[in-house]
Amino acid sequence: MSSNEARRTFAVEVVSRLRDAGFRSLWAGGCVRDLILGLEPTDYDVATDATPEQVMGLFRRTIPVGVSFGVVRVLGPGDAGEVEVATFRSDGAYVDGRHPESVSFGDPRLDAERRDFTINGMFLDPLSGEILDYVGGRADLDAGIIRAIGEPEARFAEDKLRLLRAVRFAARFGMEIEPRTRAAIRAMADEVRVVSAERIAQELRRMLVHPARSGAMNLAMDLGLIAAVLPPLVRTKGLFQGKPVQPQGDLWGHLMLVLDLLPAGPSFPLAFAALLHDVGKPDTKGLRNGRTTFHNHEQVGRAIADRLCRDLKLANAERERVTWLVEFHQYLGEATRLRESKLKRILAEPGIEELLALHRADALASTGDAGHVDYCEAYLREQPAGPINPPPLLNGHDLARHGLKAGPQTKVHLDMVREAQLDRLVHSKKEALDWLDRQLAAKDPATPQADQR
Repeated sequence: MSSNEARRTFAVEVVSRLRDAGFRSLWAGGCVRDLILGLEPTDYDVATDATPEQVMGLFRRTIPVGVSFGVVRVLGPGDAGEVEVATFRSDGAYVDGRHPESVSFGDPRLDAERRDFTINGMFLDPLSGEILDYVGGRADLDAGIIRAIGEPEARFAEDKLRLLRAVRFAARFGMEIEPRTRAAIRAMADEVRVVSAERIAQELRRMLVHPARSGAMNLAMDLGLIAAVLPPLVRTKGLFQGKPVQPQGDLWGHLMLVLDLLPAGPSFPLAFAALLHDVGKPDTKGLRNGRTTFHNHEQVGRAIADRLCRDLKLANAERERVTWLVEFHQYLGEATRLRESKLKRILAEPGIEELLALHRADALASTGDAGHVDYCEAYLREQPAGPINPPPLLNGHDLARHGLKAGPQTKVHLDMVREAQLDRLVHSKKEALDWLDRQLAAKDPATPQADQR
């Protein structure tokens, strides 16, 4: 049995056990939507009139993640994962843009009316196949419409993250946001800032790794959400560049094309770096000999990307990968002219596959020519000069034994030898030491090569 089949079988079992104990029990929310669309749900949620205490009494392995809100996770065997079981409820006032100050356990209709969008407000009886739809979700799903349940302003005031979720659902399913819902998002876009950075980052993560990533970003820009969560990107709109691939396009359009040209299934750091790779251009725009320039935009962009990653509280590893990709997104443009040592050093980096993917997408979105990427990929395959990252020939102890005093110059000397090694000028420790002596003597003929020699 596949993991998908195991999850579904367990979700049916949860409903059946609750029913056998005398409780009403239904699948709810996103899994119902996905099943109607013919998609495989990633998880299953169950709604019931059993209280959290009664749910925990029926199942041996549970996690009371939100008992005060009626939510219990029931853990399944093996690959079955877990099922979130929530008691039918209606919510009191939301005081923090996320949590209701009170909860009343109720019935399916009241439970549906407190959910976010109509397409997520349906229930399904997995035993009979009956769909319970109190909010018009099925009609909106058939029509391709994202519509807030009830008053849009009220739904968004309850949880400001819904402003971003509407965009994600619209892009993911290729749907249109209903006019009143759309107007409410635009009017309330700034209020998404009250949501925790981690939750905003999670929505961005889901949008950017999805094939419809550029559609999501375009919609977020149009509705004012980019200005709220990634403000430096707003200035890319209307900054025209005259790229051969998009001669009339602006920088924002270029960023969107780069997103579309990424390989299938990109990581979040790669997709986020693609979105941000030219974010430094508005701050570095200049004019030289009648031509527009963006000198040093990679470094400026790296600093902006670093700040945004920190604002979103991304993990250090993700932040470092994003900023490295932004900083070096043009580095390999002259790969065929780079000294072999410099080429080897960058090709030996752990994230080189993603850097090459970003280079390729950027090149195809700019000139249409990705020959430099082809060259690097061929170099990696063939490795004409042996290992890309061979062990260093010398270390600090070798230099000290050779008579060179330890100090700030030690790293400089080791870097010099390393480059010579990667350029295939030296192949052994003895050759490396002799070469270093010659370099030092050439720089300062009055300086003895090594004290003991």
